[in-house]
Amino acid sequence: MLAHSRASNVIEVSDYLAGMYICNWEHLSEYWAEDDRENVEDLLRKICQISPQRWHAWIKLYDQQRQEKVAPRWRVFRRRKNEEPGARPLQSSDALATILKQAEQIAPAYDRKEGRSLPILNTECVLLSMVRSLGSEISRKLALSGLDVARLEKEVLLPKRRPRV
Repeated sequence: MLAHSRASNVIEVSDYLAGMYICNWEHLSEYWAEDDRENVEDLLRKICQISPQRWHAWIKLYDQQRQEKVAPRWRVFRRRKNEEPGARPLQSSDALATILKQAEQIAPAYDRKEGRSLPILNTECVLLSMVRSLGSEISRKLALSGLDVARLEKEVLLPKRRPRV
């Protein structure tokens, strides 16, 4: 959705981070000190290029759905009416593809399907891969934001329980 809003042909790391932030902030926020979370949210909105207008629209939609106690209708994620059914989905940027490959390598759990072993990626795996992506601006900003990288590594690399396969 963010890549579409920028009229981009690829999904960038910042787009993926924005999706993780928007959909799972309550969980991800646990890796920052409670006192820093508001500043971290400001930082994430800057990194992800989320305008105040877009943020306000999402918060309004979230609040409306929460008050109605109805299952979320994320219309923004559905195909647009004027979009062709055969339209080619956006591809990941090279940087995002590299991060997702790294996340696959550190994934603590795998699913077996048709004789193949598929890594199960969670937000922690991807966030850790983003932080470990040396030389990237997003990695540097996340590392300097007060992110508890040691705790994140521990929970990704040494999970308390492994999902059943």
